[in-house]
Amino acid sequence: MSSTDIFNDEHALVLRLIDGDEAAFCELYATYKNRLIYFAMRFLKSREYAEDIFQDAFTVIWQSRRFINPDTSFSSYLYTIVRNRILNQLRDSANEEQLKESILSQALDYTDNTKGDILANDLKSLVSRALEQLTPRQREVFNMSREAQLSHKEIAESLGISVNTVQEHISSSLKIVRTYLIKYSGSEYADLILLLICLNL
Repeated sequence: MSSTDIFNDEHALVLRLIDGDEAAFCELYATYKNRLIYFAMRFLKSREYAEDIFQDAFTVIWQSRRFINPDTSFSSYLYTIVRNRILNQLRDSANEEQLKESILSQALDYTDNTKGDILANDLKSLVSRALEQLTPRQREVFNMSREAQLSHKEIAESLGISVNTVQEHISSSLKIVRTYLIKYSGSEYADLILLLICLNL
């Protein structure tokens, strides 16, 4: 695949991300995960901190997706976010403070408004019940993508189906799961819990 094709594919994913497509978000997450964690580790010398920064960066990407300019380099935008967080972490390292922001702390807002169904000890159960709403084939594709972390092409080759069919299964699965989460946890938490699924937390 040429560099032009790669750029066009990523541009299409960014456009879908801006429209709130969870599957596009997850694909971009998987694409950049290893390289950005490695990039952060070069400066922080800590995989734990590097992973925290990477996850924080993609939380920002999801929450501010509507403000992303699709005509500029998504890669440069993402690296800028990570770089700034690395600098912040290095400034704070003298105090040996842990990174204060994480996906989980945002999804589980421990206030009087927090609903019991999404307390930490119930989160896995809620997600498991949501995944049970999928058809056997959807669950198979979803698990191959999220658990085995296979690419869409690898899943397609393994199951003897097209890449487009794989993408349709994942997109449909995320919509079904989101609908379930909205029903049982409330719309204010559904997107953040779905984000946890995409991040394999």
